[in-house]
Amino acid sequence: MKTGADDKRKKLIAGVLGVCAAGLVGYQLYDNFGGSTPAPAPVAPVIVSTPTVKSGAGSAQVKVGATSAQLDPTLHMEPMLVAESLAYSGSGRNIFAPGSPELVAEVKPIAPARPDPKKQEPPQVVVAQRPPLPPINLKFFGTATAANGTRRAFLLNGDDVFIASAGDVVQRRYKIISVDARSIMVEDLPNSNRQTLPLIGP
Repeated sequence: MKTGADDKRKKLIAGVLGVCAAGLVGYQLYDNFGGSTPAPAPVAPVIVSTPTVKSGAGSAQVKVGATSAQLDPTLHMEPMLVAESLAYSGSGRNIFAPGSPELVAEVKPIAPARPDPKKQEPPQVVVAQRPPLPPINLKFFGTATAANGTRRAFLLNGDDVFIASAGDVVQRRYKIISVDARSIMVEDLPNSNRQTLPLIGP
């Protein structure tokens, strides 16, 4: 009776072990053939450019970093001191220097669209210049006195000789105003121009 009970117990243990083995094998097959999320591919290291900072003429160059493996989170004072030693060379106001003069933009005045009538200059009065009057083309070269005492003038215009007294008109243009022994007054009628003609000597 005891032997039969032992056999049943062994069969039960063997069955439980078989079920566990079958479950383990099934889990491994499910995991290997896409049952779960595949493992991520290894990430290639990020390559960072290696800028260099010069601390001065003839000084050694300091490398800031090369690859992601060389990036160090610790604070390095040497590159910071090199950056502090750089001089500001820009033109204009240095915003990093206290007390630097402020830049003042040059403001050009713009003429108003409508000028102020109070500030307008008075219009300039242009006086039209009168053209010079033409000369009187007569030459006075002598006088003669008539019996009644009227004095007459001898006038010359080119080759033409005229004898006229006060009130006469010569060549329909020149009116004799007065006759004197040394001069005569003649008026140019079209131009209302009076001139005194002196006596021409011999």
